[in-house]
Amino acid sequence: MVKSNIEWTETTWNPTTGCTKISTGCLYCYAEIMSKRLKAMGSNKYKDGFKIAVHPDVLNEPYKWKKPTVVFVDSMSDLFHNDIPVEFIKGVFEVMNNTPQHTYQVLTKRSERLLQLSPLLNWTSNIWMGVSVENEHVSERIAHLTKTPAFIKFVSCEPLIGPIYSLQLNLIDWVIVGGESGHKAREIKQEWIDYIYNKCQAHNVPFFFKQWGKKKFNLNTNDPTILKGNKYYAKGGCELDGQIFHEMPRPEYRTKTG
Repeated sequence: MVKSNIEWTETTWNPTTGCTKISTGCLYCYAEIMSKRLKAMGSNKYKDGFKIAVHPDVLNEPYKWKKPTVVFVDSMSDLFHNDIPVEFIKGVFEVMNNTPQHTYQVLTKRSERLLQLSPLLNWTSNIWMGVSVENEHVSERIAHLTKTPAFIKFVSCEPLIGPIYSLQLNLIDWVIVGGESGHKAREIKQEWIDYIYNKCQAHNVPFFFKQWGKKKFNLNTNDPTILKGNKYYAKGGCELDGQIFHEMPRPEYRTKTG
């Protein structure tokens, strides 16, 4: 097991790899860039680059992990991509069902297929289901998510590249916000972040601010988390009005129903 650099998880597990672009948030996909590097390094798993591939040989990995772990599923893919067979998705869920000591975080942009397949899947309480929402134009993904039986439902606004004023959090348990990184990164604006934060406050939803993405987007040039030696270092820093927001879902206090 390899510790992940993603602040809101502990490790990653990729039973599928590869993807295709579906919306503007995909433009500078980090997973696509990373897959090219891994292919160049000779990784057999990425021999076809970023083409969709399933990996039955890694399905059993979580059974080997003795310590209860928070696991981001398919950091290098989208489990609900149309080219991934339903039976394989069921197989991934079966592993998650059979390892209740671990907490699994699944994130998709294919919310319509998620909703379509959700009745066929076993939604044990250790599976957190999320959708990526980068701007107003794809906010309908949240409505699709809330219609699933997932016990913990979350929204990842990363990269946040526009406002989301139609944000509905009535049945949402967690929100992640982050700016885009990389040399072509698009701007994130504090007014967009503040709007989401205030909505989370109003609905008592845990809020996780991951990063500004680039230093030039961060209004506070003295943010100590810009420096690599800082405990909370993130790309562009991660303070918001002088505070660190790394809140996580509280399943034991969950009162929402969906």
